[in-house]
Amino acid sequence: MKGFENKVALITGSSQGIGAACAIRLAQEGADIILNGRELDERGEKVLQQIREMGRRAEFVVADVSKAPAVIKLIEDGIAAFGRLDILVNNAGVEKNNDFWNVTEEEYDFVMDTNLKGVFFGIQAFVKYCKDNQREGVVVNMSSVHEEIVFPHFAAYCASKGGLKMLTRNLATELAPLNIRVNNVAPGAIATPINKKLMDNKEQLESVLDNIPMRKMGTPEDVAGLVAFLSSDDAKYVTGSTYFVDGGLTYHYEEQ
Repeated sequence: MKGFENKVALITGSSQGIGAACAIRLAQEGADIILNGRELDERGEKVLQQIREMGRRAEFVVADVSKAPAVIKLIEDGIAAFGRLDILVNNAGVEKNNDFWNVTEEEYDFVMDTNLKGVFFGIQAFVKYCKDNQREGVVVNMSSVHEEIVFPHFAAYCASKGGLKMLTRNLATELAPLNIRVNNVAPGAIATPINKKLMDNKEQLESVLDNIPMRKMGTPEDVAGLVAFLSSDDAKYVTGSTYFVDGGLTYHYEEQ
């Protein structure tokens, strides 16, 4: 893909799963990488090592992206690490399973702050940097098929992803004159640590697969490939949309 030479990409929540796959793929394409997580543990160390073994530069910045001051500092620290920032991938996300009538304010805030508020202020800090330095920029937000389809018992999660869908559309229009592109990637059922319980439950997994025309779960690398395309110069005329990576799930889905 075109346009990654001398570029720096920051990927939130990139110690494992989809975030790690995105970091590794963008490094393979030629970008230098800022990794992020709530702490640097053996998972993050492993991703750092993989990227550096490719001959790319990589740093890890610890930050809790649910807090606006922390995510703003993350952007600033990311820029300081290599002197520039070109691509922001907002991958970090959380969910809470609870009946709607039992959801607590603490649970609601945890989900909304991580999935929407942190993304909002992270993009804002990135945009200010691009604007002040007259630089183009690319933002890729990790949404979900649940910006579009229902997910009972995950009301806050669905609300956060629905909000992200509209935020992406709005920012794509507002930021286009600044040459900043904004898109969403919406994974379906992906084989990641967050879905381990699902994959270990044969009956539940079969029910999910019944809703996927391709009859299989996706991989983090499937998602990373699309993120790489949207981050590249091959997608320089692409902004304001959501791209589903779901094996056909979204428009085939039927609630059981």
